[in-house]
Amino acid sequence: MKPNYFKSRLFMKYIWSYLLILLIPLVLVTVFIYENAVTNLRAEIERSRLDQLTQTKVMIDGRMKELSEIASRISYDKRLTPYRVHDPYYSGEAIQALDQYKATSSIIDEMFLYFHQDENIYSSAGLYRFDVFASHFSFQNWNKEAVFRDLNSVKIPTMRPADLVNRNTHLQQTMLAYLVPITPNSPNPHGTVMYLIRESALTSLIDSILGDYQGQTLILDQNGQILADNRQGESLDGSEASSLFELSPGIHDKMVDGKPHSIVSVKSENNGWTYVTLMPSAQFFSSVLHVRSFIIMLFVIVVAVGAAVALLLARMQYQPISTLVEFAASKSKDGDIRSAAGSSVSGNELDRIRTALQEYSSRVDLQEPYARNHFLSLLLKYGNVRNLTPELQDAFDVRFDRSRLFVMVIGRSETGERQEDKPERQDLTELLSRIEFPELSAHAYGVELPQLDRFALIVCFDPDGSIGEFSHVRDIVDAVRSNLLETIDVMPMIGVGTCYSSPNQLNQSFIEACSAFELGVSGASGTITYFEQLSYTPEHTFWIPNNILMKLSQSLKQGSYDVATQMIRSSIESLQSSGHSALLKRCISFDILNTMLKTAAELGIHHTMHDIAPNMIYTQSFEELERSLLNLASRICNQVELDKQKEEQSLTDQIAAYIDDHYTDHALSLETVALEFAVSPSHVSRSFKEKMGLNFSQYVWQKRVEEVKRQLTSTSDSLKDIITRVGYLDTPNFIRKFKKETGYTPGQYRKMHSAYGGHDLTAEGE
Repeated sequence: MKPNYFKSRLFMKYIWSYLLILLIPLVLVTVFIYENAVTNLRAEIERSRLDQLTQTKVMIDGRMKELSEIASRISYDKRLTPYRVHDPYYSGEAIQALDQYKATSSIIDEMFLYFHQDENIYSSAGLYRFDVFASHFSFQNWNKEAVFRDLNSVKIPTMRPADLVNRNTHLQQTMLAYLVPITPNSPNPHGTVMYLIRESALTSLIDSILGDYQGQTLILDQNGQILADNRQGESLDGSEASSLFELSPGIHDKMVDGKPHSIVSVKSENNGWTYVTLMPSAQFFSSVLHVRSFIIMLFVIVVAVGAAVALLLARMQYQPISTLVEFAASKSKDGDIRSAAGSSVSGNELDRIRTALQEYSSRVDLQEPYARNHFLSLLLKYGNVRNLTPELQDAFDVRFDRSRLFVMVIGRSETGERQEDKPERQDLTELLSRIEFPELSAHAYGVELPQLDRFALIVCFDPDGSIGEFSHVRDIVDAVRSNLLETIDVMPMIGVGTCYSSPNQLNQSFIEACSAFELGVSGASGTITYFEQLSYTPEHTFWIPNNILMKLSQSLKQGSYDVATQMIRSSIESLQSSGHSALLKRCISFDILNTMLKTAAELGIHHTMHDIAPNMIYTQSFEELERSLLNLASRICNQVELDKQKEEQSLTDQIAAYIDDHYTDHALSLETVALEFAVSPSHVSRSFKEKMGLNFSQYVWQKRVEEVKRQLTSTSDSLKDIITRVGYLDTPNFIRKFKKETGYTPGQYRKMHSAYGGHDLTAEGE
């Protein structure tokens, strides 16, 4: 690792960027894993509590069922009938029987048998008068009168909540009283069996199943009263117990005493009791301490490894930038690259690299208009917009996002152009590259045509519902002409094509605009001709409209077979559907043939007339006539394309010869060559690249480099003089480009290939 890396703010930004890229998702994943672990553990614990609480319910319900069965057996036991219990002879046997029943259940602390309106109460310990019983078993919240009333009136099994009981005035115990009428399920019971159950007997059952945990378990009766609970540092008041009773069976989260708790509730179907456990939510976090420790340790390890990886990635990313910065710094010594502040070392590294690339980007910018013009030219010729990908749209800043489109052809009536007109034509090219008319909801893109004095303008607009479409088009054309008059002094000639809804039909509108322009050239200067106004008049309804024939002729001149096909087929279909006689239809169809033959003659394709077979004139059906006309159109368009290729090849050869004679002229440029040969610069650039395999600048550079190599090896002149003689004024830039192409400086090349290599030529500026 180079020490000066850490002195770069950009390098430190890379490190922090990679660390943030690592830490942000790592923290999110860690939090997610931790929360998921806590949630899963908590859910597991709660499910375990639910299962355990269900088991507790089953066990306690079983004990209560045992007590009910004991009471049932007592009601049918002959030893415990009222007669035998009151008989002094059999009373001892009754007491012994009660003791035997008591022994059958482990949760019974004491059991009593009471017959309604009796002054005595019987237990396994003996016979008590009721007053004596009340003094021996004194309930804190259940006085003697209430006890007597309940024993005589209870008709269903009833459990009294846990109450503090004083036994023999010196022993206090928390007990529950369970009253079971006998005979059970009888509407008129004659007695009551009362079981005294220590609260600890039930809570010990709960603890044995639930285990050791911080929280509270409650048993609520069918009215929501707390029958028993095992408090472990917490207690509930009556209102909170009622809220727990209202919960549905299952697992719940609830605030109890101002703290979040996890509550598990189970309801018994036998007696309507509700079993509830409350566990503080904070208790769950103690269960995941080992998970948290493991996650923290893993987080630290990942951060440490990530920091090392971030350092490595930052170095890998910064290293090529550092190399480019050194390259930019080396170039700045020649005075070719400077920062915005004028110093070669100031500013961010990327700013210095950006400055170094400005020269190359400027070259790209010079080529972009030619590429854009070439693409739009193809669109005008073929009308195929499918190749206009979103990337090309962004690169060329072209959008066909309006509902209507049409093409205008703009030019001058005079064919010549003076050298002093060059700035004016350049201004016109820039003006027409893109025009916006927000008030007319329109924008347009200019296209340089092969003719030097002609431009095409692709107009996109949304119609205004308040005026007609043609009126809207006229307003747009007037706005274009007004802008042109602000740039050029001569009134331009304008031909306007018909409006279409799809960019794929732009080739048709272009053909129409060319037809209208050619028709307007014969008129006064500054004429605007609309193809839409060239329609036939009503008295000419017998014949094929002139605008159709003009469009057919122009499509043949442009070599556009697709448009010519549409014109021929639409004309034949119109004739077939008309109500004229067959002979008249045949005569009218000769208008199409004559137009095509006349156009071929104007194009110099004279052999076409001689190639027409007599059967084309005397065809038996319109289908045969249509096929013959389409075949003729194809032959004319193919010949036009072939002639254009020959013309472009000849033009390219002439341009190449011109460059060979003038490449030493430092004023030689694409524009000067275009003026010399009266064609547009974009057409020169495209055709030269297609035919020569090199663009204009590359070809000129190659010629100059070859001449420099020749003079380096054959003369002893200084490099500066040689470079100047070949038309290159920037000597340092030439040396850099020469070394990039050959791998050697001009001086090294001379030493390797020339007898003058040993001379001291310090003036070469290497």
